[in-house]
Amino acid sequence: LLLATLTYDTLRFEYEDFPETKEPVWILGRKYSVFTEKEKILLDVTSRLWFTYRKNFPAIGGTGPTSDTGWGCMLRCGQMIFAQALVCRHLGRDWRWIKGKRQMDNYFNVLNAFIDKKDSYYSIHQIAQMGVGEGKSIGQWYGPNTVAQVLKKLAAFDTWSSLAVHIAMDNTVVMEEIRRLCQSNFVCAGAAACPAVESDVPYNGYPEEAGVRDRLSLWKPLVLLIPLRLGLTEINEAYIETLKHCFMMPQSLGVIGGKPNSAHYFIGYVGEELIYLDPHTTQPAVEPSDSGCLPDESFHCQHPPCRMSIAELDPSIAVGFFCNTEEDFNDWCQQIKKLSLVRGTLPMFELVERQPSHFSNPDVLNLTPDSSDADRLERFFDSEDEDFEILSL
Repeated sequence: LLLATLTYDTLRFEYEDFPETKEPVWILGRKYSVFTEKEKILLDVTSRLWFTYRKNFPAIGGTGPTSDTGWGCMLRCGQMIFAQALVCRHLGRDWRWIKGKRQMDNYFNVLNAFIDKKDSYYSIHQIAQMGVGEGKSIGQWYGPNTVAQVLKKLAAFDTWSSLAVHIAMDNTVVMEEIRRLCQSNFVCAGAAACPAVESDVPYNGYPEEAGVRDRLSLWKPLVLLIPLRLGLTEINEAYIETLKHCFMMPQSLGVIGGKPNSAHYFIGYVGEELIYLDPHTTQPAVEPSDSGCLPDESFHCQHPPCRMSIAELDPSIAVGFFCNTEEDFNDWCQQIKKLSLVRGTLPMFELVERQPSHFSNPDVLNLTPDSSDADRLERFFDSEDEDFEILSL
């Protein structure tokens, strides 16, 4: 398999600008006009953390790959959707990255959580090695559900962010489960996930006092990931309007999925086109300088984002939402309920107050499905997508 290595400079001139259209542009819950707010659109896109293939990073597991070119695009998309959650958590949705402007410490704390080294919370090393427990060997392609399950496991060690991560299975979001998870502030999933409150030693280089303060609050910020299949071999048109509405919600983290041969991170839409960040660019691994500063320009897409027809979307996706407060979650529930009443739309998932009787008992602290669930999910989400990761540029 011949793989093309692209650089930022070669990509700069290959992307079309936004079309001159009266249709609104939606980016992760924000509405823009192309005619009057083009610079704001591009600034919003540029401010998202952009994770691509990298080369020459420390070997995964000490003896494994030193590049993820050709196999890591879904892992990078998982990093991007989770990075957006951390940006909302620590910087806020209104935060913007401006080239050359000094950024606050929390920005670099977020970025460092994804750097390609073994001890970063959500590094390619951590994701690849944690995936072994999900039945994925290092270098093997992940489906949207698999990367969501792995990120949930890794988040348990991120005491700085102190997130409640819920993966809604069987196309069903159970509100009671989520409330129980987000309000279980004094229930520890393990020593690493909930260290002693009196300890003032930073965990993995991040300030522990923030995590202690958040654990004493009444609601853990929620990252909600919903793996879905919206058709057999192509997306069912009946879901398209519902999918669009997901990008309109202020809680939106976007969608991970793609089209045959490519995984992408979708952050919005305009008309009948999805807007996405593409991880299929190989860049050199980044290391902090001698002064400790981290060169960060390569983590921001500074050209117009890619677009593709919604009809080209592969039906296997995972939709993400972030609810910083209980009020955010209640508002999200109301929006989903209203959306189910809109004529001409088909709900992508069901929202229920309590667990349906035909479900097995949930364990909100269980980080992985049991073996039967895992086998079923593997067949459901990955069976028709075995060649999804073969790179075609």
